[in-house]
Parts: sequence; structure tokens; C-alpha cells
Amino acid sequence: MPEGLTSAVKCIENWTLSLFYILSELWGSAILSLLFWGFANEIVRTNEAKRFYTIFTMGFNLALVLSGPLIYYFSKYGKKLAASGINPWQVSLNYLMSMVVCAGMVIVATYWWMNRNVLTDPRFYSEEDNKPKKKKSKPKMGVFESLAFLARSKYMLCLALLVVGYGMSINLVEVVWKGQLKLQYPNENDYSAFMGIFSTCTGLFTIAMTFLGGYIIRNRSWGGAASLTPMALLTTGIMFFAFIIFRQHMIGVVAFLGTTPIMMAVVIGMVQNIASKSTKYSLFDPTKEMAYIPLDSETKLKGKAAIDVVGARLGKSGGALVWNFLAFTLVSVFGKELGKAIATPIVAVLMVGIIIAWLWAVRSLNTQYNELTGEKTKDDAEHGHQPASKPVTA
Repeated sequence: MPEGLTSAVKCIENWTLSLFYILSELWGSAILSLLFWGFANEIVRTNEAKRFYTIFTMGFNLALVLSGPLIYYFSKYGKKLAASGINPWQVSLNYLMSMVVCAGMVIVATYWWMNRNVLTDPRFYSEEDNKPKKKKSKPKMGVFESLAFLARSKYMLCLALLVVGYGMSINLVEVVWKGQLKLQYPNENDYSAFMGIFSTCTGLFTIAMTFLGGYIIRNRSWGGAASLTPMALLTTGIMFFAFIIFRQHMIGVVAFLGTTPIMMAVVIGMVQNIASKSTKYSLFDPTKEMAYIPLDSETKLKGKAAIDVVGARLGKSGGALVWNFLAFTLVSVFGKELGKAIATPIVAVLMVGIIIAWLWAVRSLNTQYNELTGEKTKDDAEHGHQPASKPVTA
């Protein structure tokens, strides 16, 4: 078989680990993006969103800060048992997955308690909101139906481009960064311990960004807040790929800093990931969910269904599909090392193009969002322009 299919063969060979990784990756999309924000959109009013949505992100980031030291501790704890003949990574994994199960039980209990005690209390939920409503079943849309719906709605198409843009750009960078990380930390426990430090740094930086993000969302236009995430990815992504591509010309700088080229790539990639994830949690997620609120119920339901099918899935796997295609073609033709060297500049150019399309979608969506909500943009306020008297449909 071609050398480019080596990774695919290994995924099938180790199918239990592959399945475990896939379900772990889906956790963030299914629980956080879909279920939590869907629940928040049901119980939070439009005038409350700017105040509460940034506060919600504090919980995500506190979890990162708390889980990071636990990951580091149990990763190091498992490694201490290596001398006794016990598999150190298995011990660490058992402890880490036990914490995941406990956290899942806390989520279920909290959701049950809120529906029983909070949403039935008129002090927290108005009587009108408490009236029993006939729930609309979420439309089941296939891939082609979703594409057709997005094509008919410029608003939803731009929103889908936001989701796809983030997912593809972050994955294009993460594949390269995690490859460098694996070279630096070939041992599973060392790798996991580093990821614990990474999670803590991401949480701390995102908490700081949350306060700044809340101020930006409250005092600036929707578009101004939504454009900061792609700008952060564009700036840090160019820095990371520039070092990877031209690091042979930076040996002197690396030696002066007393480190190695691989470790330097790991650090720059870590900065890039922290910047992108912190802006995602503090700005991208809140602004994306705010964009759904002014839509009518039918558009909101169908739009979310379409973006769940096309946007989220394509964004999550789009970057990986690009790498798989390049690996199959370039690695099979030129060999592993040369193929990767040729693929990296191509991926860098693709990332820049994707983020530029993302920024265009933000600009277009900002205009439509302001028409739907009746908000003035900063330029409108300065020139005395009035928003549309009647909101347009999506």
C-alpha cells in the first residue's frame, strides 16, 4: 500500500484507541457547543445575553485551571510506578477517566436540579416563560438539505463560515504542533503532564480575556468582537508556520535562547493555541450564540441543524482531511520527510486563505446582525445614521 496510508492503517489496527479518541473529541462539540449553548439560548433573553454569556465562559475556564494540575499530578504519579512493572500510563488513564465520569454525573444532577427548582421559580423565570410550550422537534436534515438551506440564507451561510473557519484553521495548526509535541515528549505520561500545564495556562489566560471580552462585547459592535478571534489565529498562526518553515535559518537564535528547535516550535505552538482558544471561549462562542438570538424560531432551529451537520463537522474534520490528502499524495510520492516539508507551506497558505474568508463572513454578518437587532454600528453612531426601521429576515 502507498506510504501515505500508514496512519490510516494504524488507526484501524488500534481501533479501540481510535474510537476512544473520536468520542473524546466529540465531547466538546456535543456537550458544550450543542447541548449547553442550546439550553442557554432557550432560557436567556436577548437583553441578558451580553451580561451573562461571558460569565458562562468563566465556568469552562475555571474547569481548565482546576483540571490542569490534576492531569499533571496523576500523569507524574503513574510514571513513578514504572519501576514496579506496572504500566504507568494505564494507571494515569484510570484516574483521569474516573474524574470524567464523576464530572458527567455532576452535569446530569445539576441539569435535573435547575429544571426542578430554578426554572419553576417565578423569581428567576417569568410566568409567561413558565407556561407549558409545545416543543418543536429539531428538524433532521441531511448533508444536501443542510447545504441547500444555507445557500438560501446569507445570514446562516456566513454563520456557518465562522464555524468552519475556526475548526479548519485551528486543526491545520494543531496537527503540526502536536507532531512537534510528540517528538519532544515521546512518553505518554510526559505528554499528558505537559497537556496539564497547557490546560492550566489556557484557563488562566482565558479568564483574564473573559473580563476584557465582556467589556468588548458590551461596548463595541458585534463585528468588532467577533473579528478578534480570526485576527488572533491569523497573527499567531503565521508566526508558528514561519518558524516551522524557516527554522533552519534561526539556529543561532534558538541556541542563544538555550533551547532546541523542537522545543521552540512547541512553545510557539503553545502560545498560538492558548491565544486561539482563549479568544474562542471569551469572544467567539458568545458572539456566535448571540447571532442566533434575533432569528425567528423556524430559522433558528433549521439553522442550528444545518450548521451542526455541515459547519461543525466540516470545521472539525476539514483540517484533518486536508492533511490526509496531502499525506496520501505527497508522502506517497516524495517519502515521509520530504512530503511533510512540502506540505507545511501549502497548509500555511490554506490557513491564511481560510481566515481571510472567515473575516469576510464576520463583516457581512455584522451588517445583517445590526439590521435584525436594530443596533447602530460604531460608524453609524459617528455619522448619525439610523438603523433599519424594520428588521429584515434572515
